[in-house]
Amino acid sequence: MSCNRFDIPHTRRDFLQSAGCGFGAVALAGLMSEQRSAAAAAQLPQRMAKAKSVIFLFMEGGPSHLDTFDYKPLLNKLAGQSLPASFKPPITAMGEAKSPLLECKRTWKQYGQGGLWISDWFQNVAQHADDLAVIHSCASSGINHAGGVCSMNTGSVFGGRPSLGAWASYGLGTENKNLPGFVVIKDSEATVVNGVRNWGTGFMPAVYQGVEFNSDGVPIKYLDNPKGVDRKRQRDKLDLLGELNRDYGASRASNTELDARIRGYELAYKMQAEAPQAVDLSKESEATKKLYGMDNEATAVYGRNCLLARRLVESGVRFVQLYSGAGSKWDSHKGIEVNHSRLCNAVDKPIAGLLADLKARGLLDETLVIWGGEFGRTPMSEQGDGRDHNPTGFTMWMAGGGVKGGQTYGATDDLGLYAVEDRLHVHDLHSTILYLLGIDHTQLVYTHKGRPERIDQNEGHPMTRLLGA
Repeated sequence: MSCNRFDIPHTRRDFLQSAGCGFGAVALAGLMSEQRSAAAAAQLPQRMAKAKSVIFLFMEGGPSHLDTFDYKPLLNKLAGQSLPASFKPPITAMGEAKSPLLECKRTWKQYGQGGLWISDWFQNVAQHADDLAVIHSCASSGINHAGGVCSMNTGSVFGGRPSLGAWASYGLGTENKNLPGFVVIKDSEATVVNGVRNWGTGFMPAVYQGVEFNSDGVPIKYLDNPKGVDRKRQRDKLDLLGELNRDYGASRASNTELDARIRGYELAYKMQAEAPQAVDLSKESEATKKLYGMDNEATAVYGRNCLLARRLVESGVRFVQLYSGAGSKWDSHKGIEVNHSRLCNAVDKPIAGLLADLKARGLLDETLVIWGGEFGRTPMSEQGDGRDHNPTGFTMWMAGGGVKGGQTYGATDDLGLYAVEDRLHVHDLHSTILYLLGIDHTQLVYTHKGRPERIDQNEGHPMTRLLGA
């Protein structure tokens, strides 16, 4: 029997079968998705890796590397002048290539045994300098936010490809079948540029997509059963739906959105048992909450999200992505001092708390923490007191997960405009992250329309120099 919106059930049996078509074979599909993920992981040649999970701290809008982690004394010496003729004229998003250079008003110090330069906007993170591997030579192909965010998340400036978290889930499966393998948490209800495509699966099965948690209040709504519905009754209903729809789901295996919906129902049932405990921050001590800045209004939201991320990876979630500045709030074409002062203040202490907490619990070695945005900012000014987009040279950093701390990798030129030493494109960054997770990115392949697809589109090379002993 076909099942679509034009079918009109004539009998009680027809009605029951038709009613079940929207749910699919719940229990069967849940098992099938787990088997597929496990099969993909089993087929991958893997090496021993310390990193079991990833926490990606995504600063949406493009934080300025020149005012945070990439110290350029020459910038202030030449402030107010034009870009020297010795520099290749850049292509900028807003056409500000000929604008005067803008000074950096930050105070800089060297931290840790490696002497990492970090500005006063990240004084708390600076205390963990010996755990940081600061990458100064990042580059992207996306000059605007849509292309930049898409590139950093999927490897392409064009939408439609699987996200990094989806590739990790596809390659490694999940460590906890009662929780999502890939979770996304924003710091507000604002829409991230490109929306759910940033954590989607593109042409891969939708079962590997990210699950978005709420930005405030209860992280996951509707985990509690309605009044009068106990676990046995709910399980019986799901089993009945599975029985009614097994044939329907089996004949439509190519419909991955339906498969994801089916898996979602089953996962939601499993999450009712484990998720409440995983996301219950009331179980944390007041000292821990204070460590993350949850006692301060300015840092409470991102502090709560960072603490939640720690609890999730502790419970077996593979990939957690935390957005700061959802809705391109880090974009600072004007008033960078006001913009970045507020945002850095909101994330500095929570991120430092996350690093300290992971380390104290013995989790940092197996958790790869990544910080950065879709691009950096230009040394030239915009509107007098802002900076334009800069995808040709910017900074990101990593900590934990087998990364050797207290080091810098690569470099930009003396004004921070172009990556000039050990240039690291987004494709290389993604390859490196998978490498740290124990995956050979050249072997993580999904065949789409007869073509073998990889996250790096056959262009990435992992930077193994970042690894510790």
